[in-house]
Amino acid sequence: MTARRVVGGLFGAALVLAAVGVAAVLTLSVRVDGHSMEPTLRAGERLLAAPDSGGEVRRFDVVLLRPAGREALVVKRVIGVPGDRVGIVSTPQDPYQVLLQIGGAGPTYRVTDPAWTERARRTGNCCSEAGLRSARPEMRTVPAGAFFFLGDNPDLSDDSRAYGWGDVRRVTGRVALRVWPLAGPHELGNRPGLVPVHEPVAVAGP
Repeated sequence: MTARRVVGGLFGAALVLAAVGVAAVLTLSVRVDGHSMEPTLRAGERLLAAPDSGGEVRRFDVVLLRPAGREALVVKRVIGVPGDRVGIVSTPQDPYQVLLQIGGAGPTYRVTDPAWTERARRTGNCCSEAGLRSARPEMRTVPAGAFFFLGDNPDLSDDSRAYGWGDVRRVTGRVALRVWPLAGPHELGNRPGLVPVHEPVAVAGP
């Protein structure tokens, strides 16, 4: 066997392996549709969930879930977990103040992400007892077995403000990687930060 045949055989095998890898990625991954998670995630990208991560939520993780009344998968960011208190204050000057009190006690924080500020123009207050958008801002405690979730593109996201509390049991997985396009980046980035709020605007709720 000549060297040329050996190189050709190796090249062919590499192509087959690459094709199998791409097929596996397309089969196991979930495609992003819509614009509710921009700029973190964009339409057409494909995501891979961490193994055995269904039915769990961690604060600020991006998860795949099926909201109540909807069987289609959506991808959103967890903001509040059971026992946390959450609320959103919306004013003409500052339409998207997402507030979080971890564990329902101690200081109240504003959840911040520069991407939100750039895209928030017409968001409303939250939350009702069911975790929905409300006429006035109120802090609410996330019930046991539930969580509060938002999209990273506030004005174009149907999230807890539209569906109410998420059901932890309806989380199919925690997003681990962006696997398409192959050129990356594969990390999600844009993880929110916390800034203490000394005088929360939101009215205390139950």
